[in-house]
Amino acid sequence: MIPLTEIFCLIDDFFKHFDQAQNKYILPNPNRKRNKPCTICLSELMTIIVMFHLSHYRTFKDFYLCCLCQHYRKEFPRLVSYNRFVELMPMTFMPMVLLLKGLSGKQTGQYYIDSTKLPVCHNLRIYRHKVFKNVAKRGKASTGWFFGLKLHLVINHQGEIMNFSLTPGNVDDRGVVEHLVSKLQGWLFGDRGYISKKLAGTLANQGLELITKVKNNMKEIILDPIKKQFLNFRGIIETVNDQLKNLFHIDHTRHRSVMNFQVNVLAGLLAYGFKPNKISVPFKKLNNLNLILISN
Repeated sequence: MIPLTEIFCLIDDFFKHFDQAQNKYILPNPNRKRNKPCTICLSELMTIIVMFHLSHYRTFKDFYLCCLCQHYRKEFPRLVSYNRFVELMPMTFMPMVLLLKGLSGKQTGQYYIDSTKLPVCHNLRIYRHKVFKNVAKRGKASTGWFFGLKLHLVINHQGEIMNFSLTPGNVDDRGVVEHLVSKLQGWLFGDRGYISKKLAGTLANQGLELITKVKNNMKEIILDPIKKQFLNFRGIIETVNDQLKNLFHIDHTRHRSVMNFQVNVLAGLLAYGFKPNKISVPFKKLNNLNLILISN
């Protein structure tokens, strides 16, 4: 069941403040003779996009025509045609970014960072691909080479998204870490791709300790049992990435617009925020470990 009322009320309340703040900075256009508002409001647009990512439909067109137009006419009486809706989707980009930033998770002191690939086409069609020609780049992940972009994600140990970033596929994962964790303090757990003395020193100056496993040719680092236990649960961020791709549909190669691709990713992240039971670090095991350490 999609919590439609909860989603719409949250988005609509946000748009009330967003419109008031935006109108202060909009310059009048003397060449525009008409100022006719759109039939469907922006809050309804964003709600529908988020609903799609919470549904079982794999394509937005099937969701819009077979589900929304047939079963949600009472909730959305001013629906526009499918083609018109696709044209209006870029209008939700900036409000969606601001809303996601405002809905970031709690600062718990334990965070996980990882990146995941978002291919835009099959490797055999790289030279024929045109939509992301000047945006997507070739990159290499643990599963091999791809052509597309990367989603960099930071979550807390409760599975809540703290920050995110989209970069071309050839960007080094370590290059965006400082921007993503600029306001965080505590422990940051990552994979071996984030090993860097310079990065670890920079993060330590702001009160954030970077903790990773070592490579085979490196000396073993002795960690506290609590830190080691948190590091062993680093796989939860990979589970979050898997859910974003397979449950919230942020990963597919049918995009025909760069802007709508970004809206699709943002809506998937926003839909994940409405997921009731997020994966998190089990505290029972950590509490048992604390009792063992105290008793010793």
